[in-house]
Amino acid sequence: MVMKVHGSVLSTAAMRVLIVLNEKGLEFEFVPVDMRAGEHKKEHFLALNPFGQVPAFEDGDLKLFESRAITQYIANVYKDKGTPLVCEGKPMATLGVWMEVEAHQFDPVGSKLQWELLFKPMFGMATDAAVVEENEAKLAKVLDIYEARLSQSKYLGCDCFTLADLHHLPVLTNLMGTHVKKLFDARPKVSAWVADIMTRPALAKVLAMRNQQ
Repeated sequence: MVMKVHGSVLSTAAMRVLIVLNEKGLEFEFVPVDMRAGEHKKEHFLALNPFGQVPAFEDGDLKLFESRAITQYIANVYKDKGTPLVCEGKPMATLGVWMEVEAHQFDPVGSKLQWELLFKPMFGMATDAAVVEENEAKLAKVLDIYEARLSQSKYLGCDCFTLADLHHLPVLTNLMGTHVKKLFDARPKVSAWVADIMTRPALAKVLAMRNQQ
């Protein structure tokens, strides 16, 4: 059976899963969820994700939610397909650290900034300058740590592209279209890393899906 991803291409969490599937070259069906109509809160979707959030994922009789859990499932179960996105042995421990860093240090501030600078204007809402300023300062501190890490390693987890890098791509893509880009450009190692990972063909395929909506 073909894997299914239920979600919206505007969702950074859904994008994360779609990028992994494309990195792996796996066949899948994308099932759009109309979030503006509240479809993600309806009974048929709640049967897939009881929290009413996208994405939801199906692989045969297996049903998963939470995007990073889904990406790790795909990367491990289909490790012999496409791009190797995880490591073996001790290097996997370091990779795990940087996946946690993305989830708990980068994503919270990045998501707040993209909401204020990208999505609020899209929905006709006013940007909160104080929230932007606060989270720019927080992001700068995170990126200082990234600069130090990337001075030791080509990528965050190890010297090859892995989930630790890939998980950043959806939020990074959105932030690069805002003035926050200057925070990345000001740090040479971070800037080179961003330029590198944003050229992934798998990301281009997902952005093409998004542009068709």
